[in-house]
Amino acid sequence: MVKRTVAALVAVVVVGFTAGLAMPQDDALRIAVEGAYPPFSETLPSGEIVGFDVDIARALCAELKAECEIVDQAWEGIIPGLLERKYDAIIASMSITEERKQVVDFTEKYYESPGAFVGTKDVAVEITVDGLAGKAVGVQGATVSECYVESNWGDIVDLKRYDTQENANLDLTLGRLDLVFADLFTLTDGFLNREGGDAYEVKGGSIADRACMGEGIGIAVRQDDDVLRERFNAAIRAIRASGVYQEINAKYFPFDLYGAAP
Repeated sequence: MVKRTVAALVAVVVVGFTAGLAMPQDDALRIAVEGAYPPFSETLPSGEIVGFDVDIARALCAELKAECEIVDQAWEGIIPGLLERKYDAIIASMSITEERKQVVDFTEKYYESPGAFVGTKDVAVEITVDGLAGKAVGVQGATVSECYVESNWGDIVDLKRYDTQENANLDLTLGRLDLVFADLFTLTDGFLNREGGDAYEVKGGSIADRACMGEGIGIAVRQDDDVLRERFNAAIRAIRASGVYQEINAKYFPFDLYGAAP
């Protein structure tokens, strides 16, 4: 979801190496999650991070027989943190896009999801040029959601960028936005199905836009980490074959999150 330039990210890598950051041991992995993207990851009042991404990360670590630490990382710095070697992989609902492939490598997908607009039920909105003209639309900044709205409707809507999806949703409830746009499953389970969410609805159905939303959701690793990427690929296939993936899926969603087989 990050829209930083390649040059800026390469500069971060150089800083990381010059700081003398060491590679972790092969049998100990640090996995970054966002901690603010329910139901995929959220931070409880106790400080514990839970969610689909977290459970998948732990299942993959178990399959790899690796000791893993879950690292809470704000979205804006999540790719730079990987390049600085602060952790070894990102399991944070990150879409596999061509832009990101310039600076990180991805595993095969571990799920896929369309996007959607959400607004109040008592205000009819059509997802058309006329229907969206002048509407205040909230997105999480540096995400595929920002890419989609900016690319397709940027000269029509009043685009508002937020540090987290939760803050965008909050401003929708406070009347500061007409719509939010995000991952459909995040909006459904992290907003519409929660307290007060029954006053809101999806506007215009689900939206798939490969140009911005990419090829599904994958695990990001550094471009020189081919061995780890392939270990994760094998582990993804293994937890799907064993039924562990399906058990985690059913804990959060009443439908198959993975989508069609690649």
